[in-house]
Amino acid sequence: NWIVDSLSAASKVEDDSTITTRYWQGFPVGFIAEDTRMAYVHNHVNIEIMFHPVENIVDDKKFRVVRFTVEPFSIKHDFDAIDGVESENEEGDGSPKLQKWATIKKPIASCDPSVPLKKRTHTTYEMVTEIGREPQPASGRVLFTYDVTWVQNDELHWASRWDIYLSMDNAIPAKVHWLSIANSLVIVCVLSAMIVAILLRNLRQDLARYNRLATDEEKADDLEEKGWKLVHADVFRPPTYSPLLLSVACGTGAQLLCMTFWTIIFSALGFLSPARRGALLMAELLFFVLMGSVNGYVTARLYKTFKGKAWQYATLCTALGYPGLCFSLFFILDLIAWGYGSSDAVPFTTMLVLIVLWFGISTPLVFLGAYFGYKQDAIEFPVKTSNIPRQIPDQPWFMSVPFTLFIGGLLPFGACFVELYFILASVWMDYYYYVFGFLLLVFIILIITCAEITLLFNYFQLCNEDYHWWWRSFGTSGSTAIWVFLYSCVYFQQLESNSFGTYVLYF
Repeated sequence: NWIVDSLSAASKVEDDSTITTRYWQGFPVGFIAEDTRMAYVHNHVNIEIMFHPVENIVDDKKFRVVRFTVEPFSIKHDFDAIDGVESENEEGDGSPKLQKWATIKKPIASCDPSVPLKKRTHTTYEMVTEIGREPQPASGRVLFTYDVTWVQNDELHWASRWDIYLSMDNAIPAKVHWLSIANSLVIVCVLSAMIVAILLRNLRQDLARYNRLATDEEKADDLEEKGWKLVHADVFRPPTYSPLLLSVACGTGAQLLCMTFWTIIFSALGFLSPARRGALLMAELLFFVLMGSVNGYVTARLYKTFKGKAWQYATLCTALGYPGLCFSLFFILDLIAWGYGSSDAVPFTTMLVLIVLWFGISTPLVFLGAYFGYKQDAIEFPVKTSNIPRQIPDQPWFMSVPFTLFIGGLLPFGACFVELYFILASVWMDYYYYVFGFLLLVFIILIITCAEITLLFNYFQLCNEDYHWWWRSFGTSGSTAIWVFLYSCVYFQQLESNSFGTYVLYF
């Protein structure tokens, strides 16, 4: 993809009947013939640059670039190479001399030096496809040529030059996003109706039965209790497996949640413009760093509630755990990019900046948040926990961990998979994604869906006298990530991967 004045190139494709302009994905460097399956390279480009005069400047007139279009062609030039011989400028107006690198035999009209420069026309589709012309195979010697056309556009202002890019020339109508939101709202309404039916009807009946005076028949039956009432003395028992890890995971999740929320908010308000390349990524990093205090506070408060004693170790794991894992993976991927000589490799100075952000800002904020979290009282529960854990009966198959993870992640994924497709396309297919208003709505719906599905499964689990709900509630809606990974595997089939580095960078 080429860039002029921070404006990406639009691609114009022409055939015998139509001319199509696409404002995403840049322009193709070649093509494969459908009949012969041979590869050809685009070695000629028509560059069209539209400019708009700067307002309120009369004497010294200035212009701004408002549109940048590239039309690629494949032309097999028969040429003799020359080692940069200077030639006289045909205009004779004192411009710098030109360097001649090749002599084209039987050139097309736009590249014919025998035609005066002022009388030459720019390359057209008819010139390229005339009888006797062939496309340039992607092998052997290749001569690259180009045309530049300057067009003044008085209607298109500089402030609105990105509009057609962000809307992708209405290639994806807003109706698609509204249908996605409607689909998500249906899921939310179904889950909400289930919660109303269960928590307001069944729970109210249970409370009324437990609170009323017992009859003689109930006394005779020894008041045999069922459901969640039996585990009231065990429901707030700390998790049996690694309360520290659960605290760190919840704190990191709160940090990522706040980072995502503020990034989407600032993007929806227009503060993160695509004209500032890398602004969205920098905003995510800064918000993640600044939300370190939230991470420390949530971790400390939850770990204190679990009666944990290793406070310093928990805070250190919070500050170094998730950022350290991400930085290690990022460093390994960067080494692979260096090994392949990719331009995407991050320089060493950028690595130092990330380390400074991590240890200079994020880590102190984590310790600051943990300090205030440990100063707070532990979360008080409405019932006391018994000293002897209650035995958990055998659970039905639909309350097993694999089934709850399967259903618990499927419904939230169904609420966001359409927007997920467009996000993946913007990352891997160079599409523009700037409908952050829709994304904000889907994000809120996703949070509500995750909360409701977790609430339902927790109620079902307690009704079956299983009080080990801490990790189960974390994994129920967290299993949405598994569905996202599976969907990314399906999406990967659309990409033309041909190297080990592509697989590593994607997965």
